[in-house]
Amino acid sequence: MAGASVKVAVRVRPLNARETSQDAKCVVSMQGNTTSIINPKQSKDSPKSFTFDYSYWSHTSVEDPQFASQQQVCRDIGEEMLLHAFEGYDVCDFAYGQTGAGKSYTMMGRQEPGQQGIVPQLCEDLFPHVSENQSAQLSYSVEVSYMEICCERVRDLLNLKSRGSLRVREHPILGPYVQDLSRLVVTSYTDIADLVDCGNKARTVAATNMNETSSRSHAVFTIVFTEHCHDQLTGLDSEKVSQISLVDLAGSERADSSGARVMCLKEGANINKSLTTLGKVISALADMQSKKRKSDFIPYRDSVLTWLLKENLGEAMMAALSPADINYKETLSTLRYADCTKQIRCNAIINEDPNARLIRELQEEVARLRELLMAQGLSASALEGRGSREGQLRDAPWPTPSLLTCLCPVLETWGVWRSRATMRLNSLGYVLG
Repeated sequence: MAGASVKVAVRVRPLNARETSQDAKCVVSMQGNTTSIINPKQSKDSPKSFTFDYSYWSHTSVEDPQFASQQQVCRDIGEEMLLHAFEGYDVCDFAYGQTGAGKSYTMMGRQEPGQQGIVPQLCEDLFPHVSENQSAQLSYSVEVSYMEICCERVRDLLNLKSRGSLRVREHPILGPYVQDLSRLVVTSYTDIADLVDCGNKARTVAATNMNETSSRSHAVFTIVFTEHCHDQLTGLDSEKVSQISLVDLAGSERADSSGARVMCLKEGANINKSLTTLGKVISALADMQSKKRKSDFIPYRDSVLTWLLKENLGEAMMAALSPADINYKETLSTLRYADCTKQIRCNAIINEDPNARLIRELQEEVARLRELLMAQGLSASALEGRGSREGQLRDAPWPTPSLLTCLCPVLETWGVWRSRATMRLNSLGYVLG
């Protein structure tokens, strides 16, 4: 996963009732992974085209062979996220787009069969994976949290008795976190579904011209996934902890097009501030990857959203598109945003206990050196404590000068790693096998 680019998907929805009532026309088309958009005021010009990892055509009905269902979206995005989480990586998927473009539908969906979004489908797939991988040496625990960020204030959606804004702090090793945020243990999909439903009902929504139930906050649903491992060889217990962050961003919008009331304008300004900051962070990260600048200041702390996503802003982005000509500017802006995001590369590391990591790396290196020696017809045990290694090699029936030159550094490395591994394990009270 480390070094891989962020996977970017775009999805276009059908025309909604408001757009149909205004005789809106579809200006978005898709061919394979390429998404194109035509300027309705300059229809003779060539369309602007963008290529992404996935381009989902959900503009028509399920009868259309090209139609992308909720299941297909989750299969492409969610399954890989689960795989990386089981490997110990932090992963994040965030949905971006204008108000009413279909972000919440893609992320949460509806309760009807076949209408579930990425969050419930991924959670449903989680526990079968746990059952398949669980053994005498491996066990798992799962916790969840759900919060919203509204007007730069954090609210716990799973603890409605909590009043006021929760404070965001930063641990020197673990990174940013929300102080006093509820983290509840779950043991089944039913547990998670009940909590998600409870949190969704508590979200801040308001009616605008763009959407009758517009989300006025960013929602972050987090699954904290812990793997407990017992190494029978050393007797060592270790843990790998990974976070799956699923983010439903508030809609990007212009005040004139959304028709927000005066009381909502402050919310809209804060929404746009955090989304603008997210855009700056993405642009800065993309510039660093393209080596336009060797080093740059990344403005993570300019908004609560980007600060909290600092450590795991990667893995996947879902851009939701309106197909209507009346939303051309917003849709083009979303496509450009997504195009910039795909330039970011993940710098993820496995989250595991430092001692366990060191021992695992030493054991892997010792095993690799054993295999290398065995491939040359030499056993590791035959080389331990028996005079000059170089002399043994010269007396062997098969040595050649080139082979000797190759093997001597390997044997020296073997000795160093063997010594380091033994010392480290002995200091912890274990014996190297």
